[in-house]
Amino acid sequence: MPVAIHATEKALFKVFSNDFAFSIPAYQRPYAWTKNQASELLTDLLSFLGDGSEAIADANPYFLGSIVLIKGEKREADVVDGQQRLTTLTILLSVLRSLVNANSASKITEFIYQKGNDFVDVPDDHYRLKVRERDEDFFRCYIQNDKGLDELLKLDSSRLTDSQKNIQGNANYFLKELIQLSEQHRERFVRYLMTRCFLVVVSTPDLDSAYRIFSILNARGLDLSLSDFLKSEVIGAIPQSQQEKYTRIWETEEEDLGRETFQELFAHIRMIDRKAKLSETALNEFRKHILPKKEPEKFINEVLKPYSDALEIIKTANYQSDKDAKIVNSLLRWLNQIDNVDWIPPAILYFSKNSHAPEKLKRFFTDLERLAAGLMILRADINDRIRRYAKLITAIEGDIDLYAFESPLQLTPEEINRIIKTLDGDLYLIQRIRQYVLLRLDSALSEGEATYDYPVITVEHVLPQNPSEGSIWLEWFPNDKERIQYVHRIGNLTLLSRKKNAEAQNYDFDKKKKKYFVSNTSIVPFVLTTKVLQQSEWTPAVIEQRQEDSLQSLRKIWRL
Repeated sequence: MPVAIHATEKALFKVFSNDFAFSIPAYQRPYAWTKNQASELLTDLLSFLGDGSEAIADANPYFLGSIVLIKGEKREADVVDGQQRLTTLTILLSVLRSLVNANSASKITEFIYQKGNDFVDVPDDHYRLKVRERDEDFFRCYIQNDKGLDELLKLDSSRLTDSQKNIQGNANYFLKELIQLSEQHRERFVRYLMTRCFLVVVSTPDLDSAYRIFSILNARGLDLSLSDFLKSEVIGAIPQSQQEKYTRIWETEEEDLGRETFQELFAHIRMIDRKAKLSETALNEFRKHILPKKEPEKFINEVLKPYSDALEIIKTANYQSDKDAKIVNSLLRWLNQIDNVDWIPPAILYFSKNSHAPEKLKRFFTDLERLAAGLMILRADINDRIRRYAKLITAIEGDIDLYAFESPLQLTPEEINRIIKTLDGDLYLIQRIRQYVLLRLDSALSEGEATYDYPVITVEHVLPQNPSEGSIWLEWFPNDKERIQYVHRIGNLTLLSRKKNAEAQNYDFDKKKKKYFVSNTSIVPFVLTTKVLQQSEWTPAVIEQRQEDSLQSLRKIWRL
């Protein structure tokens, strides 16, 4: 059945009118605009207004973008997208009201709230914008009410929440800028703001269609995400007396993870539950298959919070324990370098079930890194990875022996043979795995003591790909066909903590060691490179021995 979606361009005097009663839903993030965004808005508006030589009706119009609402026939409207602009515009109107004469101030107040009037069934003052509950009283007291602005600017900002600091900071900025204008200029600015500034108001009667609009418009940077819509549904289903408690839990987890990673969390929750690729919108899958399985309080207590805590530790490699923490964190750092995130759902599930068992975590993450690295080396596609990790999630849920021969956590003999063949081939040509493999090898050679937090790490050939005529390289490798067989293999590769230098790549061996492989501080950060420096020549025999040694080390690391 088609859903009615309306989009209408409206001047601000029609937006802040009796046609709308805006409400910011609980799932929205706090007010986040700072002086940077407020300054950009005010500067643009004053620029478009011009110097006052033309009639307001002839001034350039200013387009403020679109807002997305959930709204039926009545004026009540939940703001899906646009809360930052609506809130900032209300702050701007409040400041302007404080700077004009009483008659003009009374007219501006009508854009901020409708005064109570028993004759039209409005017994109390009706505010045009109702912000999130946690800031509602603050915003009403200091911004929307007539005499609140002076008191707002006296408040100690160190005692305010981040959103309240932003409200105070932007009000203070607007006041300092607008007080410099003449009274006539300010009056003109109010007329321009309300009659020549426009919003496109997009309204739809339900959350589903609002989410579809959000998905379409997301490319231009909507503030909302899947987690915001789910928050609305989950928190909204909790008894009102408990909503504040669970809202704080939800928002604390989002703050701890950061907004982007928190959004990622829900993709992992979905995968743990569904064990398959997305088959419809993520919102629908949560509604149909995931949220109905638990009461909302249990979803937060038993899924959201433990999985969020696990993801934070996994992402930061910051496991705390008196035993095996160093090994577990090292394995997590390696896993975080894998070129996909498909391994994370089983990692979250296992960690949340065994967070107080460091020996179990060490064994599991040792084998998970082996599996994830193996699948990456084999260039397993996303469908193969999802099927494999789905089986692993099922095994974890069923408490199946993860270390049995047939476990999905274990590489098969056929996979092991293919991995060895790949490692023994032209590794350099497989760009997405070569650095990981060489860093893993270097770490093993340094017995796990090396750290790799350099801003740049590159993989370099010792024997150049295109040696110069008359160079020592052509004496050691006179046969082109034989040289090509060696050039891209592990035995001929090393690591540098600098960008490549096309000219230096072709230096003769001795000069290359002194001028290219050694850093400006004479410190060689990689064991692989140190071993190159220890060689007096670089012949086929040297590469073959290095190839054999490297393969042996890698086979030991990953039990191949």
